[in-house]
Amino acid sequence: MEDMVVTFGEKKRVDCTFGEYVVHTDQPVQGGGDGSAPAPFDLFLASLATCAGIYVLGFCQARGIATEGIKLTQRHEYDEAHKLTGVRLTIELPPGFPEKYVGAVRAAAAGCKVKKVLAAPPEVSVETVQGSATRDTAPSSSPPGPVM
Repeated sequence: MEDMVVTFGEKKRVDCTFGEYVVHTDQPVQGGGDGSAPAPFDLFLASLATCAGIYVLGFCQARGIATEGIKLTQRHEYDEAHKLTGVRLTIELPPGFPEKYVGAVRAAAAGCKVKKVLAAPPEVSVETVQGSATRDTAPSSSPPGPVM
């Protein structure tokens, strides 16, 4: 995958460009943004849901199973400090979905790459550079800044 390049817009807008794509983010109005796009954390959560979705879609397409009436719902659990503590994905299957594939379609969704990365997270480092000289590299084991 190509590098992702982040640029800044007005107020709280932050865009990420990679390849031919630009992902726009913003903060909600109560967070100082315009609410013109999802917040980065919302996109993170959506990446998990859509990843499970593409695995379910691929499973069904490979077996010639119609996807009409299949719906995935993702719910989030937070503690009192509003820290994400759990994610629950529910796959709603329509009447007539082949019984022999119920467990397998659940396993397909659970096999999504985003979920696997969350289960065994990579090390993320942050560095600063001026020009081409690296100034500072620090692993991300320190707590992140405020969630916006």
